[in-house]
Amino acid sequence: MPTVRETTYHLLRTWGLTTVFGNPGSNELPFLDGFPPDFRYVLGLHEGAVLAMADGYAQATGRPALVNLHSAAGLGNAVGVLANARASHTPLVVTAGQQARPMIGLGAVLGEPDLTRVPAPHVKWAFEPSTAQDVPRALSQAFHLATLPPAGPVFVSLPLDDWAREAQADQVAHLAARRVRAAGAASAEVVVELAGLLRSARTPVLVAGPEVDEEDAFAAVVALAERLRAPVWTAPTPPRCPFPTRHPLWRGVLPPSISGVAEHLAGHDVVLVLGAPVFRYHAYRPGPYLPEGAHLVAVGRDPEAAARSAFGDALVADPGVVARQLLDAFPEPCARPAPVGLVRDEPPLEDAAPFTAGAVFAAMARHLPRDVRLVNESTSNTAQFWEQLDLDRPRSLFFPAAGGLGFGLPAAVGVALADPNRPVVAVLGDGAAQYGVAGLWTAVQERLPVTFVVLTNGTYGALRSFVTQLGVSDAPGLDLPGLDVARIAEGYGMPARRVTGAGELVAELAKTGPGRGPRLLEVPIVQEHRALG
Repeated sequence: MPTVRETTYHLLRTWGLTTVFGNPGSNELPFLDGFPPDFRYVLGLHEGAVLAMADGYAQATGRPALVNLHSAAGLGNAVGVLANARASHTPLVVTAGQQARPMIGLGAVLGEPDLTRVPAPHVKWAFEPSTAQDVPRALSQAFHLATLPPAGPVFVSLPLDDWAREAQADQVAHLAARRVRAAGAASAEVVVELAGLLRSARTPVLVAGPEVDEEDAFAAVVALAERLRAPVWTAPTPPRCPFPTRHPLWRGVLPPSISGVAEHLAGHDVVLVLGAPVFRYHAYRPGPYLPEGAHLVAVGRDPEAAARSAFGDALVADPGVVARQLLDAFPEPCARPAPVGLVRDEPPLEDAAPFTAGAVFAAMARHLPRDVRLVNESTSNTAQFWEQLDLDRPRSLFFPAAGGLGFGLPAAVGVALADPNRPVVAVLGDGAAQYGVAGLWTAVQERLPVTFVVLTNGTYGALRSFVTQLGVSDAPGLDLPGLDVARIAEGYGMPARRVTGAGELVAELAKTGPGRGPRLLEVPIVQEHRALG
Protein backbone atom coordinates (compact mmCIF):
# COMPACT_ATOMS: atom_id res chain seq x y z
CA MET A 1 0.00 0.00 0.00
CA PRO A 2 1.53 3.40 -0.96
CA THR A 3 2.13 5.97 1.73
CA VAL A 4 0.47 9.38 1.93
CA ARG A 5 3.78 10.90 0.78
CA GLU A 6 4.04 8.61 -2.27
CA THR A 7 0.42 9.22 -3.19
CA THR A 8 0.83 12.98 -2.83
CA TYR A 9 3.89 13.13 -5.07
CA HIS A 10 2.03 11.10 -7.68
CA LEU A 11 -0.84 13.57 -7.60
CA LEU A 12 1.47 16.59 -7.72
CA ARG A 13 3.17 15.07 -10.75
CA THR A 14 -0.22 14.57 -12.43
CA TRP A 15 -1.16 18.21 -11.79
CA GLY A 16 2.16 19.56 -13.06
CA LEU A 17 3.19 20.82 -9.61
CA THR A 18 6.75 19.49 -9.81
CA THR A 19 8.41 22.76 -8.83
CA VAL A 20 8.28 23.36 -5.07
CA PHE A 21 9.08 26.80 -3.67
CA GLY A 22 10.13 26.54 -0.07
CA ASN A 23 12.19 27.26 3.00
CA PRO A 24 12.21 24.07 5.04
CA GLY A 25 12.02 23.47 8.76
CA SER A 26 11.70 20.39 10.91
CA ASN A 27 7.93 20.14 10.33
CA GLU A 28 8.47 19.92 6.57
CA LEU A 29 11.33 17.41 6.47
CA PRO A 30 9.05 14.32 6.46
CA PHE A 31 7.34 15.66 3.31
CA LEU A 32 10.72 16.31 1.65
CA ASP A 33 12.14 12.91 2.62
CA GLY A 34 13.36 11.10 -0.51
CA PHE A 35 12.58 14.12 -2.70
CA PRO A 36 11.83 12.74 -6.21
CA PRO A 37 14.53 13.37 -8.84
CA ASP A 38 11.97 14.67 -11.36
CA PHE A 39 10.92 17.45 -8.96
CA ARG A 40 12.69 20.78 -8.53
CA TYR A 41 13.08 22.49 -5.15
CA VAL A 42 13.57 26.27 -5.33
CA LEU A 43 15.05 27.47 -2.04
CA GLY A 44 14.42 30.97 -0.77
CA LEU A 45 16.12 32.44 2.28
CA HIS A 46 12.97 34.08 3.64
CA GLU A 47 9.38 32.93 3.41
CA GLY A 48 8.22 36.24 1.96
CA ALA A 49 10.70 35.82 -0.88
CA VAL A 50 9.60 32.20 -1.33
CA LEU A 51 5.97 33.14 -1.77
CA ALA A 52 6.77 36.07 -4.08
CA MET A 53 8.90 33.80 -6.28
CA ALA A 54 6.00 31.36 -6.55
CA ASP A 55 3.63 34.25 -7.27
CA GLY A 56 5.79 35.50 -10.15
CA TYR A 57 6.20 31.96 -11.49
CA ALA A 58 2.46 31.24 -11.45
CA GLN A 59 1.54 34.55 -13.05
CA ALA A 60 4.16 34.12 -15.79
CA THR A 61 3.14 30.53 -16.61
CA GLY A 62 -0.59 30.88 -16.04
CA ARG A 63 -0.50 27.68 -13.98
CA PRO A 64 -0.68 27.02 -10.23
CA ALA A 65 2.48 26.88 -8.13
CA LEU A 66 3.18 24.92 -4.95
CA VAL A 67 4.59 26.66 -1.86
CA ASN A 68 5.90 24.80 1.19
CA LEU A 69 6.46 27.01 4.27
CA HIS A 70 7.55 26.32 7.82
CA SER A 71 4.95 26.28 10.59
CA ALA A 72 3.00 29.32 11.80
CA ALA A 73 6.08 31.54 11.98
CA GLY A 74 7.13 30.89 8.39
CA LEU A 75 3.59 31.26 7.14
CA GLY A 76 3.34 34.53 9.05
CA ASN A 77 6.52 35.79 7.39
CA ALA A 78 4.84 35.28 4.02
CA VAL A 79 1.44 36.81 4.77
CA GLY A 80 2.41 40.30 3.59
CA VAL A 81 3.29 38.97 0.15
CA LEU A 82 0.25 36.68 0.25
CA ALA A 83 -1.90 39.84 0.20
CA ASN A 84 -0.50 40.63 -3.26
CA ALA A 85 -1.23 37.10 -4.49
CA ARG A 86 -4.82 37.37 -3.34
CA ALA A 87 -5.29 40.74 -5.05
CA SER A 88 -3.75 39.47 -8.30
CA HIS A 89 -5.79 36.23 -8.22
CA THR A 90 -2.64 34.11 -8.43
CA PRO A 91 -3.36 30.36 -8.25
CA LEU A 92 -1.12 29.16 -5.41
CA VAL A 93 -1.33 26.02 -3.29
CA VAL A 94 0.31 27.18 -0.07
CA THR A 95 1.20 24.56 2.53
CA ALA A 96 2.87 24.66 5.92
CA GLY A 97 4.09 21.87 8.13
CA GLN A 98 2.14 21.33 11.34
CA GLN A 99 3.47 19.59 14.45
CA ALA A 100 2.76 15.88 14.96
CA ARG A 101 -0.92 15.40 15.68
CA PRO A 102 -0.51 14.23 19.33
CA MET A 103 1.58 17.37 20.04
CA ILE A 104 -0.66 20.07 18.56
CA GLY A 105 -2.87 20.58 21.59
CA LEU A 106 0.00 20.46 24.12
CA GLY A 107 1.49 23.84 23.28
CA ALA A 108 4.50 22.18 21.68
CA VAL A 109 7.11 24.25 19.86
CA LEU A 110 6.15 24.67 16.18
CA GLY A 111 2.62 23.51 16.87
CA GLU A 112 -0.33 25.87 16.27
CA PRO A 113 -3.89 24.61 16.86
CA ASP A 114 -5.28 27.51 14.80
CA LEU A 115 -2.79 27.34 11.94
CA THR A 116 -5.56 27.70 9.34
CA ARG A 117 -6.37 31.15 10.76
CA VAL A 118 -2.88 32.55 10.15
CA PRO A 119 -3.28 33.26 6.39
CA ALA A 120 -6.81 34.69 6.71
CA PRO A 121 -8.22 36.68 4.97
CA HIS A 122 -5.74 36.36 2.13
CA VAL A 123 -6.67 32.85 0.95
CA LYS A 124 -9.80 31.49 -0.70
CA TRP A 125 -9.81 28.46 1.58
CA ALA A 126 -7.79 27.14 4.54
CA PHE A 127 -7.95 23.58 5.81
CA GLU A 128 -6.20 21.04 8.01
CA PRO A 129 -7.16 17.42 7.20
CA SER A 130 -8.70 15.61 10.15
CA THR A 131 -6.88 12.37 9.25
CA ALA A 132 -3.69 11.48 7.43
CA GLN A 133 -5.72 9.58 4.84
CA ASP A 134 -7.57 12.78 3.91
CA VAL A 135 -4.35 14.64 2.94
CA PRO A 136 -4.42 13.65 -0.77
CA ARG A 137 -8.10 14.56 -1.14
CA ALA A 138 -7.55 17.89 0.65
CA LEU A 139 -4.66 18.75 -1.67
CA SER A 140 -6.86 17.85 -4.64
CA GLN A 141 -9.53 20.22 -3.39
CA ALA A 142 -6.89 22.92 -2.87
CA PHE A 143 -5.50 22.52 -6.39
CA HIS A 144 -8.91 22.80 -8.06
CA LEU A 145 -10.07 25.67 -5.85
CA ALA A 146 -6.91 27.63 -6.60
CA THR A 147 -7.59 27.49 -10.33
CA LEU A 148 -11.37 28.00 -10.39
CA PRO A 149 -12.40 31.61 -11.09
CA PRO A 150 -11.65 33.84 -9.47
CA ALA A 151 -8.31 32.09 -9.09
CA GLY A 152 -6.31 32.69 -5.95
CA PRO A 153 -4.19 31.23 -3.16
CA VAL A 154 -5.42 28.45 -0.89
CA PHE A 155 -3.83 26.97 2.22
CA VAL A 156 -3.44 23.45 3.63
CA SER A 157 -1.90 22.65 7.01
CA LEU A 158 -0.02 19.34 6.93
CA PRO A 159 0.87 17.52 10.18
CA LEU A 160 4.39 16.08 10.02
CA ASP A 161 3.40 12.55 11.13
CA ASP A 162 0.90 12.05 8.28
CA TRP A 163 3.38 11.41 5.49
CA ALA A 164 4.56 7.90 6.43
CA ARG A 165 1.06 6.55 7.03
CA GLU A 166 -0.65 4.31 4.49
CA ALA A 167 -3.05 5.92 2.04
CA GLN A 168 -6.41 4.28 1.46
CA ALA A 169 -6.53 3.18 -2.16
CA ASP A 170 -10.29 3.47 -2.57
CA GLN A 171 -10.20 7.09 -1.35
CA VAL A 172 -7.51 8.29 -3.75
CA ALA A 173 -8.14 6.14 -6.84
CA HIS A 174 -10.02 8.80 -8.80
CA LEU A 175 -8.22 11.98 -7.71
CA ALA A 176 -5.59 12.08 -10.47
CA ALA A 177 -8.13 11.77 -13.29
CA ARG A 178 -10.56 14.45 -12.09
CA ARG A 179 -11.04 17.64 -14.11
CA VAL A 180 -12.80 20.65 -12.66
CA ARG A 181 -13.52 23.42 -15.15
CA ALA A 182 -15.53 26.62 -15.32
CA ALA A 183 -17.53 27.73 -18.35
CA GLY A 184 -17.18 31.47 -18.81
CA ALA A 185 -19.36 32.31 -21.81
CA ALA A 186 -22.32 34.69 -21.75
CA SER A 187 -25.74 33.53 -22.84
CA ALA A 188 -26.91 34.41 -26.36
CA GLU A 189 -29.45 36.86 -24.91
CA VAL A 190 -26.79 38.72 -22.93
CA VAL A 191 -24.49 38.94 -25.96
CA VAL A 192 -27.32 40.42 -28.04
CA GLU A 193 -28.01 42.94 -25.27
CA LEU A 194 -24.35 43.97 -24.95
CA ALA A 195 -23.90 44.21 -28.71
CA GLY A 196 -27.00 46.37 -28.98
CA LEU A 197 -25.73 48.68 -26.28
CA LEU A 198 -22.38 49.10 -28.04
CA ARG A 199 -23.99 49.48 -31.45
CA SER A 200 -26.21 52.32 -30.27
CA ALA A 201 -23.44 54.09 -28.39
CA ARG A 202 -22.14 57.37 -29.77
CA THR A 203 -18.81 57.33 -27.93
CA PRO A 204 -18.09 53.92 -26.36
CA VAL A 205 -14.88 53.32 -24.42
CA LEU A 206 -13.23 50.13 -23.17
CA VAL A 207 -11.43 49.73 -19.85
CA ALA A 208 -9.12 46.71 -19.71
CA GLY A 209 -7.99 45.03 -16.50
CA PRO A 210 -5.58 42.29 -15.40
CA GLU A 211 -7.87 39.38 -16.31
CA VAL A 212 -7.32 40.34 -19.96
CA ASP A 213 -3.56 39.80 -19.68
CA GLU A 214 -3.79 36.25 -21.00
CA GLU A 215 -2.92 35.02 -24.48
CA ASP A 216 -6.41 34.52 -25.94
CA ALA A 217 -8.10 37.35 -24.05
CA PHE A 218 -5.36 39.87 -24.90
CA ALA A 219 -5.73 39.33 -28.65
CA ALA A 220 -9.53 39.28 -28.48
CA VAL A 221 -9.78 42.59 -26.63
CA VAL A 222 -7.37 44.27 -29.05
CA ALA A 223 -9.49 43.00 -31.96
CA LEU A 224 -12.71 44.14 -30.27
CA ALA A 225 -11.36 47.64 -29.67
CA GLU A 226 -10.32 47.86 -33.32
CA ARG A 227 -13.70 46.54 -34.49
CA LEU A 228 -15.55 49.09 -32.33
CA ARG A 229 -13.01 51.84 -33.05
CA ALA A 230 -13.16 52.62 -29.36
CA PRO A 231 -10.38 54.06 -27.17
CA VAL A 232 -9.04 51.85 -24.40
CA TRP A 233 -7.98 52.80 -20.89
CA THR A 234 -6.17 50.51 -18.47
CA ALA A 235 -8.03 50.16 -15.17
CA PRO A 236 -6.57 51.98 -12.13
CA THR A 237 -3.62 50.55 -10.15
CA PRO A 238 -2.84 47.86 -12.76
CA PRO A 239 -0.78 44.84 -11.66
CA ARG A 240 -0.51 43.63 -15.27
CA CYS A 241 -0.44 45.13 -18.77
CA PRO A 242 -3.72 44.14 -20.51
CA PHE A 243 -3.38 46.17 -23.73
CA PRO A 244 -0.49 47.11 -26.04
CA THR A 245 0.91 50.38 -24.72
CA ARG A 246 1.87 51.75 -28.14
CA HIS A 247 -1.41 50.87 -29.84
CA PRO A 248 -3.10 54.01 -31.27
CA LEU A 249 -6.31 53.21 -29.34
CA TRP A 250 -4.60 53.05 -25.93
CA ARG A 251 -5.15 56.11 -23.76
CA GLY A 252 -3.12 55.27 -20.65
CA VAL A 253 -3.97 54.30 -17.08
CA LEU A 254 -7.02 55.67 -15.30
CA PRO A 255 -6.16 57.51 -12.07
CA PRO A 256 -6.94 55.70 -8.81
CA SER A 257 -9.59 58.08 -7.50
CA ILE A 258 -13.36 58.42 -7.86
CA SER A 259 -13.24 61.93 -9.35
CA GLY A 260 -10.21 61.10 -11.46
CA VAL A 261 -11.94 58.21 -13.21
CA ALA A 262 -15.08 60.24 -13.90
CA GLU A 263 -13.02 63.12 -15.29
CA HIS A 264 -11.04 60.89 -17.65
CA LEU A 265 -14.17 59.10 -18.93
CA ALA A 266 -16.01 62.36 -19.62
CA GLY A 267 -17.65 62.43 -23.03
CA HIS A 268 -18.31 58.67 -23.22
CA ASP A 269 -21.83 57.30 -23.06
CA VAL A 270 -21.03 53.56 -22.78
CA VAL A 271 -18.15 52.16 -20.69
CA LEU A 272 -17.36 48.45 -21.16
CA VAL A 273 -14.97 47.20 -18.48
CA LEU A 274 -13.26 43.90 -19.28
CA GLY A 275 -11.41 41.95 -16.61
CA ALA A 276 -11.14 44.56 -13.85
CA PRO A 277 -12.98 45.40 -10.62
CA VAL A 278 -14.91 48.67 -10.77
CA PHE A 279 -12.67 50.27 -9.59
CA ARG A 280 -9.59 49.85 -7.36
CA TYR A 281 -9.14 53.35 -5.96
CA HIS A 282 -6.27 54.55 -3.79
CA ALA A 283 -6.40 58.33 -3.29
CA TYR A 284 -9.62 59.69 -1.78
CA ARG A 285 -11.07 62.29 -4.15
CA PRO A 286 -14.85 61.97 -3.81
CA GLY A 287 -17.30 62.89 -6.51
CA PRO A 288 -19.57 61.23 -9.07
CA TYR A 289 -18.53 57.72 -10.00
CA LEU A 290 -19.16 58.30 -13.71
CA PRO A 291 -19.76 61.26 -15.98
CA GLU A 292 -23.43 62.19 -16.34
CA GLY A 293 -25.28 60.00 -18.81
CA ALA A 294 -22.67 57.23 -18.94
CA HIS A 295 -23.76 53.57 -18.76
CA LEU A 296 -21.14 51.12 -17.43
CA VAL A 297 -21.08 47.34 -17.82
CA ALA A 298 -18.28 45.33 -16.18
CA VAL A 299 -17.38 41.80 -17.31
CA GLY A 300 -15.13 39.77 -15.02
CA ARG A 301 -14.68 36.41 -13.32
CA ASP A 302 -14.91 37.61 -9.71
CA PRO A 303 -18.47 37.50 -8.30
CA GLU A 304 -17.40 39.34 -5.14
CA ALA A 305 -16.07 42.26 -7.18
CA ALA A 306 -19.24 42.24 -9.29
CA ALA A 307 -21.46 42.46 -6.21
CA ARG A 308 -19.26 44.98 -4.38
CA SER A 309 -19.38 47.80 -6.93
CA ALA A 310 -21.54 50.81 -6.09
CA PHE A 311 -22.51 51.56 -9.69
CA GLY A 312 -22.93 50.07 -13.14
CA ASP A 313 -24.09 46.65 -14.31
CA ALA A 314 -21.93 43.54 -13.99
CA LEU A 315 -21.66 40.23 -15.79
CA VAL A 316 -19.77 37.40 -14.09
CA ALA A 317 -18.07 35.70 -17.03
CA ASP A 318 -14.71 35.22 -18.71
CA PRO A 319 -13.87 38.60 -20.32
CA GLY A 320 -11.83 36.97 -23.08
CA VAL A 321 -14.67 34.65 -24.05
CA VAL A 322 -17.18 37.50 -23.97
CA ALA A 323 -14.86 39.64 -26.12
CA ARG A 324 -14.79 36.87 -28.73
CA GLN A 325 -18.58 36.57 -28.58
CA LEU A 326 -18.88 40.30 -29.19
CA LEU A 327 -16.47 40.04 -32.12
CA ASP A 328 -18.86 37.60 -33.73
CA ALA A 329 -21.63 40.17 -33.23
CA PHE A 330 -19.54 42.83 -35.03
CA PRO A 331 -18.28 41.13 -38.21
CA GLU A 332 -17.30 44.52 -39.70
CA PRO A 333 -15.65 47.59 -38.15
CA CYS A 334 -18.05 50.24 -36.88
CA ALA A 335 -18.56 53.33 -39.01
CA ARG A 336 -17.41 55.81 -36.38
CA PRO A 337 -13.99 57.44 -36.95
CA ALA A 338 -11.03 55.86 -35.17
CA PRO A 339 -9.49 57.93 -32.36
CA VAL A 340 -6.14 59.59 -32.95
CA GLY A 341 -3.19 57.96 -31.20
CA LEU A 342 -1.39 59.51 -28.25
CA VAL A 343 1.52 61.86 -28.75
CA ARG A 344 4.26 60.74 -26.36
CA ASP A 345 6.86 62.92 -24.74
CA GLU A 346 10.07 60.86 -24.44
CA PRO A 347 12.40 62.77 -22.15
CA PRO A 348 16.08 62.70 -23.15
CA LEU A 349 18.54 60.94 -20.88
CA GLU A 350 20.69 63.28 -18.84
CA ASP A 351 24.45 63.07 -19.41
CA ALA A 352 25.17 62.04 -15.85
CA ALA A 353 23.33 60.75 -12.79
CA PRO A 354 21.06 61.46 -11.07
CA PHE A 355 18.66 60.88 -13.96
CA THR A 356 14.94 61.52 -14.07
CA ALA A 357 12.86 58.35 -13.78
CA GLY A 358 11.07 59.12 -17.05
CA ALA A 359 14.36 59.37 -18.92
CA VAL A 360 15.50 56.00 -17.52
CA PHE A 361 12.22 54.35 -18.55
CA ALA A 362 12.40 55.90 -22.03
CA ALA A 363 15.91 54.48 -22.41
CA MET A 364 14.63 51.08 -21.31
CA ALA A 365 11.84 51.21 -23.90
CA ARG A 366 14.39 51.99 -26.62
CA HIS A 367 17.18 49.58 -25.70
CA LEU A 368 15.69 46.52 -23.99
CA PRO A 369 14.90 43.48 -26.18
CA ARG A 370 11.35 43.16 -27.50
CA ASP A 371 10.66 39.93 -25.60
CA VAL A 372 11.67 41.32 -22.19
CA ARG A 373 9.47 40.69 -19.18
CA LEU A 374 9.26 43.52 -16.65
CA VAL A 375 8.59 43.41 -12.93
CA ASN A 376 8.00 46.83 -11.41
CA GLU A 377 8.24 47.74 -7.75
CA SER A 378 9.44 51.31 -8.01
CA THR A 379 6.21 52.70 -6.63
CA SER A 380 7.18 56.38 -6.49
CA ASN A 381 7.31 56.71 -10.27
CA THR A 382 4.71 54.32 -11.67
CA ALA A 383 3.12 57.17 -13.64
CA GLN A 384 6.39 57.81 -15.50
CA PHE A 385 6.84 54.07 -15.97
CA TRP A 386 3.48 53.68 -17.75
CA GLU A 387 4.06 56.81 -19.83
CA GLN A 388 7.16 55.27 -21.41
CA LEU A 389 6.20 51.59 -21.42
CA ASP A 390 6.45 49.71 -24.71
CA LEU A 391 4.88 46.25 -24.36
CA ASP A 392 2.68 44.38 -26.80
CA ARG A 393 2.70 40.79 -25.50
CA PRO A 394 0.62 39.25 -22.69
CA ARG A 395 2.23 38.22 -19.40
CA SER A 396 5.02 40.77 -19.88
CA LEU A 397 4.52 43.00 -16.80
CA PHE A 398 3.98 42.22 -13.13
CA PHE A 399 3.37 44.66 -10.25
CA PRO A 400 2.34 44.09 -6.59
CA ALA A 401 -1.44 44.03 -6.87
CA ALA A 402 -2.12 44.92 -3.23
CA GLY A 403 0.67 47.49 -3.08
CA GLY A 404 2.63 45.46 -0.52
CA LEU A 405 6.40 45.79 -0.87
CA GLY A 406 8.53 42.66 -1.03
CA PHE A 407 6.96 41.27 -4.19
CA GLY A 408 9.12 42.73 -6.96
CA LEU A 409 12.63 41.41 -6.46
CA PRO A 410 11.78 37.75 -5.71
CA ALA A 411 8.84 37.76 -8.14
CA ALA A 412 11.34 38.54 -10.91
CA VAL A 413 13.18 35.37 -9.89
CA GLY A 414 9.97 33.36 -10.25
CA VAL A 415 9.17 34.96 -13.61
CA ALA A 416 12.63 34.00 -14.90
CA LEU A 417 12.21 30.45 -13.61
CA ALA A 418 8.99 30.20 -15.62
CA ASP A 419 10.87 30.78 -18.89
CA PRO A 420 14.67 31.25 -18.73
CA ASN A 421 14.70 31.99 -22.48
CA ARG A 422 12.96 35.34 -21.95
CA PRO A 423 15.07 38.01 -20.21
CA VAL A 424 13.58 39.64 -17.12
CA VAL A 425 14.19 43.17 -15.85
CA ALA A 426 13.08 44.10 -12.35
CA VAL A 427 12.67 47.84 -11.77
CA LEU A 428 12.93 48.43 -8.02
CA GLY A 429 13.07 51.32 -5.62
CA ASP A 430 16.01 51.33 -3.22
CA GLY A 431 13.60 51.00 -0.30
CA ALA A 432 11.40 48.35 -1.93
CA ALA A 433 14.41 46.22 -2.79
CA GLN A 434 15.17 45.67 0.90
CA TYR A 435 11.88 43.85 1.51
CA GLY A 436 12.72 41.00 -0.85
CA VAL A 437 16.50 41.23 -0.95
CA ALA A 438 16.95 37.55 -0.03
CA GLY A 439 15.73 36.73 -3.56
CA LEU A 440 19.12 37.82 -4.94
CA TRP A 441 20.68 34.66 -3.53
CA THR A 442 18.21 32.39 -5.33
CA ALA A 443 18.76 34.25 -8.61
CA VAL A 444 22.50 33.60 -8.28
CA GLN A 445 22.10 29.94 -7.38
CA GLU A 446 19.71 29.33 -10.28
CA ARG A 447 21.85 31.41 -12.73
CA LEU A 448 18.77 33.25 -13.98
CA PRO A 449 18.73 35.93 -16.73
CA VAL A 450 17.46 38.73 -14.48
CA THR A 451 18.69 42.32 -14.49
CA PHE A 452 17.75 44.12 -11.28
CA VAL A 453 17.60 47.88 -11.93
CA VAL A 454 17.47 49.61 -8.55
CA LEU A 455 16.52 53.27 -8.78
CA THR A 456 18.07 55.02 -5.79
CA ASN A 457 16.73 58.32 -4.51
CA GLY A 458 17.39 57.89 -0.79
CA THR A 459 13.76 58.09 0.28
CA TYR A 460 10.40 56.37 0.25
CA GLY A 461 9.30 58.44 -2.71
CA ALA A 462 5.74 57.11 -2.84
CA LEU A 463 5.17 58.30 0.72
CA ARG A 464 6.67 61.68 -0.13
CA SER A 465 3.98 62.00 -2.80
CA PHE A 466 1.30 61.57 -0.14
CA VAL A 467 2.68 64.18 2.27
CA THR A 468 1.08 67.20 0.61
CA GLN A 469 -1.96 65.28 -0.56
CA LEU A 470 -2.84 64.18 2.99
CA GLY A 471 -1.84 67.44 4.64
CA VAL A 472 0.94 65.73 6.61
CA SER A 473 4.10 67.45 7.85
CA ASP A 474 7.23 66.37 9.74
CA ALA A 475 6.53 62.64 9.42
CA PRO A 476 9.51 60.47 10.45
CA GLY A 477 10.86 57.40 8.68
CA LEU A 478 10.72 58.65 5.09
CA ASP A 479 14.46 58.89 4.35
CA LEU A 480 16.86 56.02 3.64
CA PRO A 481 20.44 57.18 4.15
CA GLY A 482 23.41 54.83 4.03
CA LEU A 483 22.13 52.16 1.60
CA ASP A 484 24.65 50.66 -0.82
CA VAL A 485 22.54 48.30 -2.90
CA ALA A 486 25.40 47.25 -5.19
CA ARG A 487 27.50 46.06 -2.26
CA ILE A 488 24.52 44.19 -0.81
CA ALA A 489 24.13 42.34 -4.11
CA GLU A 490 27.83 41.51 -4.18
CA GLY A 491 27.42 39.98 -0.73
CA TYR A 492 24.98 37.49 -2.25
CA GLY A 493 27.49 36.66 -5.00
CA MET A 494 25.86 38.79 -7.71
CA PRO A 495 27.78 41.07 -10.11
CA ALA A 496 26.70 44.67 -9.48
CA ARG A 497 27.67 48.18 -10.44
CA ARG A 498 26.56 51.74 -9.86
CA VAL A 499 25.70 53.45 -13.14
CA THR A 500 26.55 57.16 -13.29
CA GLY A 501 26.68 58.07 -17.00
CA ALA A 502 24.14 58.03 -19.83
CA GLY A 503 26.36 56.03 -22.19
CA GLU A 504 27.07 53.52 -19.45
CA LEU A 505 23.35 53.04 -18.76
CA VAL A 506 22.50 52.54 -22.43
CA ALA A 507 25.34 50.05 -22.85
CA GLU A 508 24.23 48.04 -19.82
CA LEU A 509 20.60 47.95 -20.95
CA ALA A 510 21.70 46.74 -24.39
CA LYS A 511 23.41 43.75 -22.77
CA THR A 512 20.10 42.40 -21.45
CA GLY A 513 19.21 39.06 -22.94
CA PRO A 514 19.09 35.29 -22.40
CA GLY A 515 22.22 33.28 -21.85
CA ARG A 516 23.66 35.44 -19.09
CA GLY A 517 23.37 35.25 -15.33
CA PRO A 518 21.80 37.75 -12.97
CA ARG A 519 23.22 41.20 -12.29
CA LEU A 520 22.26 44.38 -10.48
CA LEU A 521 22.46 47.95 -11.74
CA GLU A 522 22.16 50.72 -9.18
CA VAL A 523 20.90 53.85 -10.96
CA PRO A 524 20.66 57.16 -9.05
CA ILE A 525 17.53 59.20 -9.87
CA VAL A 526 16.22 62.57 -8.76
CA GLN A 527 13.35 62.80 -6.30
CA GLU A 528 10.05 63.53 -8.05
CA HIS A 529 6.69 63.63 -6.31
CA ARG A 530 3.37 63.35 -8.14
CA ALA A 531 0.01 63.31 -6.42
CA LEU A 532 -2.21 60.30 -7.01
CA GLY A 533 -5.63 60.59 -8.56
